[in-house]
Amino acid sequence: MSLMTALAIVGVLALAAMIAHNVWQSRKLGIKRAEPKPPLAPEQRRDPALVEPTLGAPAATSEPALGEPGLAATEAPLAQRPARRPSLRLDALIDAIAPLRVEAPVAAELALTHLPPSRRAGSKPFMIEGLNAETGEWEPPTLGQRYGEFQAGVQLANRAGALNEIEYSEFVQKVEAFAEGVGAMADFPDMLDVVARARELDAFAGQHDAQLAVRLQARGAAWSVGYLVQQAGQHGFVPGAVPGRLVRPAVVEGAPPLLTLAFDAQAALADEPERAVVRDATLAFDVPQTEKTGDPFALWRSSAHAFARDLDAAIVDDNGQPISDTGFDQIGGELGRLYDALQARDLAAGSAAARRLFS
Repeated sequence: MSLMTALAIVGVLALAAMIAHNVWQSRKLGIKRAEPKPPLAPEQRRDPALVEPTLGAPAATSEPALGEPGLAATEAPLAQRPARRPSLRLDALIDAIAPLRVEAPVAAELALTHLPPSRRAGSKPFMIEGLNAETGEWEPPTLGQRYGEFQAGVQLANRAGALNEIEYSEFVQKVEAFAEGVGAMADFPDMLDVVARARELDAFAGQHDAQLAVRLQARGAAWSVGYLVQQAGQHGFVPGAVPGRLVRPAVVEGAPPLLTLAFDAQAALADEPERAVVRDATLAFDVPQTEKTGDPFALWRSSAHAFARDLDAAIVDDNGQPISDTGFDQIGGELGRLYDALQARDLAAGSAAARRLFS
């Protein structure tokens, strides 16, 4: 073999090695894109926990006829009245409740006519419900029913803070207008007592609120939005109502999601998801909103490790510091004490009262 031929062969091999190295680097540092997949079915595209019933939601979809009778002529004898059942919507633990007494049963048509157009006092929801004269159930006024008594309740606290004097006064004003319309006598709790209860409950809630979150940061290649959504879908996540939010739905329909995966909303709104890229996402779960049954903490932890593996991501806290298994163990220990404290206050995580209070 001549010297010129040997040099030519060496040059070709060097060029091939350089090309291979460049391809490897581009794959390592490039954008990870989603593999083509069939479009999601409609039931897979929605978040089954997007809308949770809120205190004071309108109870009827049709407007009553103003000319229909309002008061029944007579009230059933006491012995014939159905047994009174406790309300499933108002809770003396987290609501200030005012009874509204009437002399005779009131038709729902009249009650619906006089319900306040807004069922909020400042940032606090409130509800007016009636005691069904036939069933003994407390319920929002419903067409065709009669009510022997009403009650109104306003929530004492939520994540916006404690019920204050201005909000309570607004609640009283709206309920008084309703009471006048249906011929009821209202008995409101003392404002100072209500506000004091609200502040105490808000202080407890502030000390026992927890929303656990870790950040997933890309180690090398960034992720296209389509790729991130595709990977999340393999772990049971579906798009939520808010752009840049994926959710792991709860087993029980209507319950809040077990986990959320959030990323840049602007990237999520891009016209071409495969061109929009992100380098980090936040995996979280809302402790008071999520039932302890099923161990959501273990699901959150295992999901973080699964995403770290599949996305080639680091698991870090808000300050960018890595979270080790020891760190997860410490969080789990603190979480157990939090669950116990909520249970002791009759506000078990995931209960209706806890979901309302921590909202």
